[in-house]
Amino acid sequence: MHVQTTDWISQFAGLSRLPQDLRDVLVGGSQVISVAAGTEIFAPGQSADNLLLLLDGTVRVQQKSETGREVFLYRVHAGESCVLTTACMLAYEDYSADGVAETDITAVAIPRKTFDDLAGRSPVFREFIFKAYSRRITDLFTLIDDIVFQRMDVRLAARLLELADTKNVVHATHQTLGNELGTAREVISRTLAEFQRRGWVEQARGEVHLVGKSGIERLAHSSGER
Repeated sequence: MHVQTTDWISQFAGLSRLPQDLRDVLVGGSQVISVAAGTEIFAPGQSADNLLLLLDGTVRVQQKSETGREVFLYRVHAGESCVLTTACMLAYEDYSADGVAETDITAVAIPRKTFDDLAGRSPVFREFIFKAYSRRITDLFTLIDDIVFQRMDVRLAARLLELADTKNVVHATHQTLGNELGTAREVISRTLAEFQRRGWVEQARGEVHLVGKSGIERLAHSSGER
């Protein structure tokens, strides 16, 4: 379903500095779209034809290993763009990962023609692109550092806090949490069993209830030394 609106630029501070003529080019050459939760946004081998700027909802970006294990890379939230899409559009390369709408989303689709035109004409647009790119690359280096050096119990504690809703419930299976952290489901199960033994969590089918949140917070904020 397509949504007609022209006031979305105000959600992106970097774009609000565009002069009026280029704002008109951007709005006129783009389209605001709505996508249902669970929809595949892109997949490995597909070409990057549109830069998506998210207005509402979240998109999960993940990669599959040769063994079929899914590894979570990052989420795109409202007010953000997808760094993988940016990289693919700049380099004219195909996607190497999956992007899935975790929720119903509304996004601005900027087609390659408009993207290339503004990237060539506008320093403000280029700055917007590369600032977002730089921030996400830093996040990915942090992810690599966490995977290599951080203890799994510390990483799981932090991710539980991040994913918990307002009622301190995480709606995710052990497999989903394993995908989030790039590890096996069995590792998650063992770690959650230890958390439950400590009185920090209670588990139900597809849910983890944070009943001892202060303990989880202490672990998540610890140094993570081995």
